[in-house]
Amino acid sequence: MDKETKVQTIFNAISNDYDLMNNIISLNQHSSWRNKTMKEMFVKEGHDVLDVCCGTGDWTIQLAEKAPGAHITGLDFSENMLEVAKSKVTDYGNISLLQGNAMDLPFEDDTFNFVTIGFGLRNLADYKQAIDEFYRVLKPGGVLVILETSIPDNGIVNKGFDFYFGKIMPKLGGVIAGRTKEYEWLYESTSKFLTKPELKNMIRSAGFTNVKILSHTLGTAATHIAYKPLG
Repeated sequence: MDKETKVQTIFNAISNDYDLMNNIISLNQHSSWRNKTMKEMFVKEGHDVLDVCCGTGDWTIQLAEKAPGAHITGLDFSENMLEVAKSKVTDYGNISLLQGNAMDLPFEDDTFNFVTIGFGLRNLADYKQAIDEFYRVLKPGGVLVILETSIPDNGIVNKGFDFYFGKIMPKLGGVIAGRTKEYEWLYESTSKFLTKPELKNMIRSAGFTNVKILSHTLGTAATHIAYKPLG
C-alpha cells in the first residue's frame, strides 16, 4: 500500500475517536501549541485562509473565530475526518470544507493570504511537493504556517519522547479506540519526520523567506512561519 492510500485509510478509520485521542496523547498540549502559534498570525477581515490537512476542523474553527470577516477553507484527504469537521462548523458561515490532495491543491496561483497545516505535513508522501504547492497558492506577501511534531534537541528528552510515542501511545490507541496499528503509524510518521533545521531549509528552498521557528514543550513540537516574497 502506498503512503497516500495508507494515510487515507488510517485517518478514515480513526476519525470518530481522533479528537479524544488527540487530547489524551498530547496531554491537551496541541491546543496551547496552536494558541501560541496564533499569536504570531495576523489574520484580518477580507483575508483568504487555507487550512490544509484540516482533519476534524479544530484549527479551521479557531481561524474563523479569530477573524469572522475572513474566509477559511479547510481541505483534507480523508472524507471521514471531513464528515466530523462538517458536524462542528455548522454555525460558521465563513468556513468552507473541501476534500483534496495537499500535494495537488485545487486552487489558482496567488489565492490565499495564509496557508496553515497542523500535524499533517509528516503524513504526506512528498513534503517538498506540498510546500511548493503552498508557495504557489499563496499571494505575494502571504504567510505559510506549519505546526508539526518535532524531534527534541535534548537527548534525554528525545529518549522519553521516543518511548512515549513508540510504546505508550499505540497501547493507548488500542485500549481507548481499539486502533493499535493506526497509532503505531503516528509514531512511525513522527520518528521519520524532518528535524527543525531540515524543515526550515526545505521551506527556504521553495522560495520562502524570513523563516521563524517556535519550539513547543521541550522541542516535542514546533511551528515554522515563513513568507512568500512580494516581488
